[in-house]
Amino acid sequence: MICPNCRSKNIGTIGSQQYYCWDCFIELTVQNDIVHLHEVEADGSLSSLNDLFSDEERRVER
Repeated sequence: MICPNCRSKNIGTIGSQQYYCWDCFIELTVQNDIVHLHEVEADGSLSSLNDLFSDEERRVER
């Protein structure tokens, strides 16, 4: 998997279909072959970054 945000391959698994980019520090969740991106805030909450990317940019290629 490649991070849609920074194009890094430095992605770790944190759960079932949940990943973390160690280069730009965002959380990625895959649902129905679409990546949902979230920034982890200082209080631990998640802010969606999906609106910054098109559906095509967020599609997982298999």
